[in-house]
Amino acid sequence: MNNPSLSNRNLFSAPLWKSAFRPFYLFGVIYGLGVMGLWVGVNLGIIDFSPRGYTLSLWHGHEMIFGFSGAVVTGFVLTALPGWAGTKEITGARLAFLLLLWLLGRVAVYSGGVMPPWAVLILDSSLFPAVIFMVLPGLLAAENKHYFALLPILLMLFIGNVIFHLALIDGDLVRAAWAIRVGLLGIMVKFIIAGGFLATVFTGNALRQKNGPELGQIALLEYISALTLTLFIYGALADIPVRVSGMLAFIAAAVQLCRLLRWRTRLILDAPLVLAMHLSYLWFVIALMLFGLADFTDRIGPMVWIHAFTIGALSMMMLSLITRVALRHTGRSLRPARAMLLSFGIMMLCALLRVMVSLEILATGWLPAIALIWLLSFLIYLMLHGHMLLLPSLPRPRGAKGPKGPKGQAAEI
Repeated sequence: MNNPSLSNRNLFSAPLWKSAFRPFYLFGVIYGLGVMGLWVGVNLGIIDFSPRGYTLSLWHGHEMIFGFSGAVVTGFVLTALPGWAGTKEITGARLAFLLLLWLLGRVAVYSGGVMPPWAVLILDSSLFPAVIFMVLPGLLAAENKHYFALLPILLMLFIGNVIFHLALIDGDLVRAAWAIRVGLLGIMVKFIIAGGFLATVFTGNALRQKNGPELGQIALLEYISALTLTLFIYGALADIPVRVSGMLAFIAAAVQLCRLLRWRTRLILDAPLVLAMHLSYLWFVIALMLFGLADFTDRIGPMVWIHAFTIGALSMMMLSLITRVALRHTGRSLRPARAMLLSFGIMMLCALLRVMVSLEILATGWLPAIALIWLLSFLIYLMLHGHMLLLPSLPRPRGAKGPKGPKGQAAEI
């Protein structure tokens, strides 16, 4: 007779289940392409689709934040913690279970009234608490408690998603839009972590390869950065005077700009993955400034900052990190293909064009073309790296300590 436990072990022994970035980056990007493609088709009148009980824009915002971005963030958190905090990696059947929860959430969203609303709420909101439940024991046992900073991202995605579905049950579309903002601001916490740790470490490595200046963390700046972003998030969600929330945004932007200027971007122009992180962080600063300006002048609409953040900052940061992880964690060199550099470039163009539409410099008729540019950028990533997520990692040369570039040229370790 067959041993059931042995069968299960064989079922989840494929490379796809060896690390969380593999399924969540693969299916998350595929889903993001599908959502954006569906949005383009509806706007061009090619596809007849309307979500039940709410608007197309709410569906688009929800699925891009809680569906697409939620998958990528989950892959990021579950891949980062074993390396940073030394927690046990989620693999095999447990990883497949988490992906199943994400997939069931997507099915529930498109159930079209077949499922009762409470069932949709439960299925679509189960992933984030399940992830927290799995990683919490390891975090509690870790010596460095700073890694608990990753949990607010998942908590705000969970809370925002629950509020979204409760708002739909009540027919309150205004509150549903506010709930999407909760999730979006939760993802913004990722930028504090990326700026305080990842960008600093990767930039420092690149500078070191060029015999450049040492780049260390400044603890006081990191605490001020976290505090000012927390105050900004409070101002963006709470019912406070707009001038106050605008000032909080300006203060947060100033602190993040100080971070960015420390990284000496001009010295790492030949390290494209690090450079892409710097550019995404520049868009982060711009988004905060646009938020503040919208509270002080009617010339800047209240949605401009969101597009600067979601496309310029978030999408660019995603492309940089998921490319780095796909290469590094599958045993490949951290030198991205030339086509990937094209992907970074067109995403920058996409962000600029989308902000110009929001500022009414360009007509709304540009939106389908801008969406297609976004699609192309992530499609390039998928074509270059999708197979890497499915195949076994390449064997690492014995004694290898990471890639080294030519003398005087940055290598991204």
